Amino acid sequence: MSHFPDSANFTGFNTPSRIEAEIADLVHTGTIPPELNGAFFRVQPDPQFPPRMGDDIAFNGDGMITRFHFHDGRCDLLQRWAQTDKWKLEKAAGKGLFGSYRNPLTDDDAVKGKIRGTANTNAFVHGGKLYALKEDSPALAMNAASLETDGYTRFNDKMTGQTFTAHPKIDPETGNMIAFGYASSGLCSDDCTFYEITPEGELVQEIWFKAPYYNMMHDFAITQDYALFHVMPSIGSWDRLEKGLPHFGFDTTLPVYLGVLPRRSGARAEDIRWFRRDTCFASHVMNAFQEGSRIHFDTPEAKNNMFPFFPDVHGAPFNGMEAMSYLTRWTVDMASNGESFESITRLTETAAEFPRIDDRFAGLPYRYGWMLEMDMRRPVELKGGSAGGLLMNCLFLKDLETGAEQHWWCGPVSSLQEPCFIPRSASAPEGDGWIVQVCNRLDEQRSDLLLFDALEIEKGPIATINIPFRLRFGLHGNWADAAAIGLAA
Repeated sequence: MSHFPDSANFTGFNTPSRIEAEIADLVHTGTIPPELNGAFFRVQPDPQFPPRMGDDIAFNGDGMITRFHFHDGRCDLLQRWAQTDKWKLEKAAGKGLFGSYRNPLTDDDAVKGKIRGTANTNAFVHGGKLYALKEDSPALAMNAASLETDGYTRFNDKMTGQTFTAHPKIDPETGNMIAFGYASSGLCSDDCTFYEITPEGELVQEIWFKAPYYNMMHDFAITQDYALFHVMPSIGSWDRLEKGLPHFGFDTTLPVYLGVLPRRSGARAEDIRWFRRDTCFASHVMNAFQEGSRIHFDTPEAKNNMFPFFPDVHGAPFNGMEAMSYLTRWTVDMASNGESFESITRLTETAAEFPRIDDRFAGLPYRYGWMLEMDMRRPVELKGGSAGGLLMNCLFLKDLETGAEQHWWCGPVSSLQEPCFIPRSASAPEGDGWIVQVCNRLDEQRSDLLLFDALEIEKGPIATINIPFRLRFGLHGNWADAAAIGLAA
């Protein structure tokens, strides 16, 4: 009989769900545009069994993929486990075999040396294939139509690194998937790998390089000519793991770096250039683009650590106010000498995270960005259901051309999950389309899926789709047109 811990990570809205489901024509209010034909994929960490070590953080749960299929003015749901090697081994044993988050020293001897990945961070579609992603392992390939798991892929056995990012990008010019890995030669190593993969799944470029120090390199960015890697001091080591400490800890004495790697044909590891600045916390990336010799890199930046479960290595207490992040532009000039940033400019006074754009403009000059806002001025009756415990209670739209902002509040007993943009058509202007996102109904212990006109979010949802159970807080998700993944109406 399963007994999960009576802790914040496993109770209330964070209670494990462990539901596989298939539901046709979800009940909804409002209007789902009949021309909307495709699927929104998202993933949540959802532990199959109680944690082996007695308690655990949300980031270590098994990946559960949810697909919302829109067609003919309706929405169908399909939810299935991402069947990783870990999931299969534990399913066969009937219990948890893998221990603490990214600490193989806590694993059962029966699974020593096995891939520990949970495929719980992103659900990403490329070339008609669904990839369930976790940055400490290879990409897990799945069938986008059936959600059946194919298994880990090394892209025609050409990928030599051990890890693959949870945040790949699609090059708008070539259609190739651009990605990277860190700890590529093994846990806690400073080795990194850059990858480029065709829609057919062929690895056409792999470059090994070294980071300034081992850290959690969660996201990155591309421009037309470069790949950009930000290194911030969520650091780890084997010494920490041997002491039973959390894998990562935040070290405010270390600088932050931005690595700029040419990514066109013929690029080499020695071509990477590192720019340096004072410490901060920056995990996700909104976008990046070139302007002459200058590169602009837009990221939500916080003064200090945003993850209380990866505490300060010097013992400083978690500082909630310094964990608030604000969209900030880092600018470097490739024509300059030295390693200094040209400028660091805050683009808004709205505290927000989980940035998204119209992905057709990845690496290009862009106008619009959507985020999850943390507005502490709003009434709050219930808390929970958000990453790191932070209250994410508003959808936020920033117009970077005019400076205008829009906000939509989900109410005092709800919280929101990451938005995703859906273009109205392949040729539609930037921002012309819809935003889709999950809303946690904390008082009712269930979830809704919300659909907005992307450039008029302050008007509220045009459709609210009722999910008859609770979706735990998911991290990331993406849209794919029906034709691209073999889905029929």
